[in-house]
Amino acid sequence: MNQRLDIKPEVAQALAEGRPVVALESTIISHGMPWPQNAETAFAVEDVIRAHGAVPATVAIIGGRLKAGLDKEQIEHLAKKGQAVTKASRRDLPVLCARGQDGATTVASTMIVAAMAGISVFATGGIGGVHRGAEVTMDISADLEELARTPVLVICAGAKSILDLGLTLEYLETKGVPVCGYQTDELPAFYTRVSGFGVDFRADTPEELAAAFAAQRDLGYPGGMLCTNPIPEEYSMDPAVINAAIDQAVADSVARGIKGKQVTPYLLARVKDITGGDSLEANIKLVLNNAALAADTAAVLAEKNT
Repeated sequence: MNQRLDIKPEVAQALAEGRPVVALESTIISHGMPWPQNAETAFAVEDVIRAHGAVPATVAIIGGRLKAGLDKEQIEHLAKKGQAVTKASRRDLPVLCARGQDGATTVASTMIVAAMAGISVFATGGIGGVHRGAEVTMDISADLEELARTPVLVICAGAKSILDLGLTLEYLETKGVPVCGYQTDELPAFYTRVSGFGVDFRADTPEELAAAFAAQRDLGYPGGMLCTNPIPEEYSMDPAVINAAIDQAVADSVARGIKGKQVTPYLLARVKDITGGDSLEANIKLVLNNAALAADTAAVLAEKNT
C-alpha cells in the first residue's frame, strides 16, 4: 500500500473480503455545493451506496494524508471549510502531502487515490472536460487525461453542461476512453438528459456495464471507462432554461476574469443563482442516481471476481 495513503478500516475490510466498494470525490462537498446541503448530500450519497449493498469510500486529503474513506467528522470538516479547502487535482497532491494540508479531490485525483486503494468503481456528479473557448484558453480538465491513464470505471451524469460537450467527446475519443450511455444512446448533459451527441456504446443493465469494464481490464488497457447516466427524468431541467443560464454564467466569468481551477465552482454557483436554486436540486438528485448505479455495478464486478 502507498505510504501516503490511509484506507478507512471499513473500506479495507470490504476490499480484503472482495465486497463491493464505491469511491466518491470530495470537491463536490467543498466546492460544488453550499453548507449545509454539501454535508447532507455527502451523507445521503453514502447512505444510497450502503442501501445498494456496497461500501462508500469518500476520498480526500486530510492533514497531508490521502484518505480512501472519511468519517462523519472529516466530511463535516470539508463541508464547513468550503472553498477554503484546496481544490486538489493530480498536480496538487504532492505539495499538499508535503505540507500536511487538506485537499478536496477532483475526479482526476479521486481516480488516482481509488486506484491506489484497489477501488475500481467511482461515482460522481459530472466530469470536467474541454471548456468553452478552449481553442483560445487551452482550458482542458485533467479529468480527461486521468480517464486515459487510470483503470477506474467512472459513473457520472455526463460532462458538466457548462463545458463544450462536443470537444470533450472528441478529446476522449482521441485518448481511447470508451464512453457508455446507461439506458441511452445519447450523451446526457448533466442537468438535462439530452445533448445531441452520441456515445460509443449503450448498456441497459449493471451487468452489461460491468461486463464491458471487465473486458477492458482483461485486454490490459491502461485507462478507465466513462459511464454517463442521465439525470432522472422528473428532475431533468428545461434545456432552454439551463443553457440560457449557462451562457449568462460564462459571460459573467469572462467579464470578471475568472480563470483556472476557479472557473467550474464559479459557473456552478452562478448557474444556481440564475436558476433560483433549481440547478442545485438537480445536482443533488443526479449524484444520488449515479451512486445507486455505481453500487449495483460494483456488486456485479465483485461477484465476477469471486
